[in-house]
Amino acid sequence: MTLAVNIAQSGSSNVTFRNRIINGAMVIDQRNAGASVTPTNSQYLVDRWQAALNAASKFTVQQNAGSVTPPTGFSNYLGCTSSSAYSVPASETYAVRQMVEGFNFADMAWGTASAKTVTLSFWVYSSLTGTFGGALQNSAYTRSYPFSFTISSANTWTQISVTIAGDTTGTWIGATNGAGVRVVFSLGTGSTYSGTAGAWAATEYWSATGATSVVGTNGATFYITGVQLEAGTTASPFEYRQYGTELALCQRYYEVVNATLGAYVDNGAVDNVRFYIAFKVTKRANPTVTSGSGGSESSGTWTPAYSGVDVNGTNCSSVIGSTITRPYINAPIIASIEL
Repeated sequence: MTLAVNIAQSGSSNVTFRNRIINGAMVIDQRNAGASVTPTNSQYLVDRWQAALNAASKFTVQQNAGSVTPPTGFSNYLGCTSSSAYSVPASETYAVRQMVEGFNFADMAWGTASAKTVTLSFWVYSSLTGTFGGALQNSAYTRSYPFSFTISSANTWTQISVTIAGDTTGTWIGATNGAGVRVVFSLGTGSTYSGTAGAWAATEYWSATGATSVVGTNGATFYITGVQLEAGTTASPFEYRQYGTELALCQRYYEVVNATLGAYVDNGAVDNVRFYIAFKVTKRANPTVTSGSGGSESSGTWTPAYSGVDVNGTNCSSVIGSTITRPYINAPIIASIEL
């Protein structure tokens, strides 16, 4: 016998936004709920923000690490703390970054003669002073724009604005669901991946030459919030969005459904019981579906799997043993399709 339970999908409206960064105020943290993590390469932190690194255990990341007061108007920040005094080799890089989806950046027309100028603005706080670096990159890592910024006062929130002329050459993916542009904040980058600040280059750069290495000082901190990327030559006030809107934007890439489902099987035979769960927000592409920790289930094999029908839901099936007459699942079900 096969039993299907369907949960209707609640629609989500399209959102037009000036700030192309999602979760720039570091409010949404679905994965870690404010806990500190020692990230592996490509691990996601607070929603939409990813760690990039070559060697493990060089820094930790936490929403509101250190519990300092955020800048006025903000409640949260992304906090990075160096775990050692690490001398970064030439070919290594350590950073936090966000990939902006092509659909959300295509109107900038990069790679054409009509490329628009953009302004990147943010608030930053560090135990170190000096010149720091970052970069904008295309999806293929064949075009990059290293930028630098200065922190003059330690342990003080400083607002930074960097204006970047749009790239008129190179390959940019345009209106697709891939990485339209990568926004990188370096925590330490070797010479191979560091370039001259303020100019486009036909290579892979992650930072500006000579930038301060956060991971080079044990216990050094680097906190950031209010990240905004927008068209134009000046930074406008940070664009706040309703919490529900910001959460839905994040759920396009990562969503957790706390599923509590059950069924009654009135015979003693071995049965295949399938629970169908629809996620709230249409995903960027077909997601990978897993069952999270902290739940419970009846005995048997619970195998979450994407149904392959569309990007909106999942077909999660469990093979239940012959003695189970009331199969159930009470666990978070996770759909992930990050860039």
